[in-house]
Amino acid sequence: MSKTAIIIPARYNSKRLQGKPLIKVCDKPIIQWVWERAKEVKSADRVIIATDNEEIYECAKGFGAEVEMTSTEHKCGSDRIVEVAEKCPDISYIINLQGDEPMINPECVETVIKLIKDDNEADISTLLSKIGENEDLDDPNMVKCVTDKNGYALYFSRSKIPYERNFGIAEFYKHIGIYGYKRESLFKMTKFPQPEIERAESLEQLRALYNGMKIKTAVVEYNSIGIDTIEDLNSFKKLVEIR
Repeated sequence: MSKTAIIIPARYNSKRLQGKPLIKVCDKPIIQWVWERAKEVKSADRVIIATDNEEIYECAKGFGAEVEMTSTEHKCGSDRIVEVAEKCPDISYIINLQGDEPMINPECVETVIKLIKDDNEADISTLLSKIGENEDLDDPNMVKCVTDKNGYALYFSRSKIPYERNFGIAEFYKHIGIYGYKRESLFKMTKFPQPEIERAESLEQLRALYNGMKIKTAVVEYNSIGIDTIEDLNSFKKLVEIR
């Protein structure tokens, strides 16, 4: 029987916010916030934290998570996930849930799982949400995506896409950084060398598109709160306090 696993890559070294998985909000580390949300996903058989840091490993063990130590040599989260997946041959569907999304909606994760399981043509699944009027389209931290008529991604960019030569026509969508993979697709993608577009944009999903893989998307009503900077952290703290 094929199984589905959510794997949460968590590394200590971050250029913009060092040690963020361990930063506590309301006396709970960020990685625990993410793990608790992932555990609410009913269609996932396992939730595994993948880290190369002993402090994160011990922290995750402490709150009851299944956790795997991985190599310190990995260049991206996908490579870290592959190392874990290699140890679990019974896992057919792998969900890459970022360790800095403490408010991820479990229903969104369910959607990603359904997309990758139901679409025979898709190698990868992911989510988009419509960009609101008050959001900064020129913010490079907000990754944008354009799709074809069937919902398959055409391109992802940190730039504003599509370019508006004729104003008022285009709708804009931002990428929510969660991925669903068929097992063989994950292994295939990570074996490809990095193309120039991936290195230029620093977006590993472009490696899949560059090599002809298909990424199925769905649009959801969800405003992600990824914690990349101290400003993001403060916004999350305020939101938790309000709740």
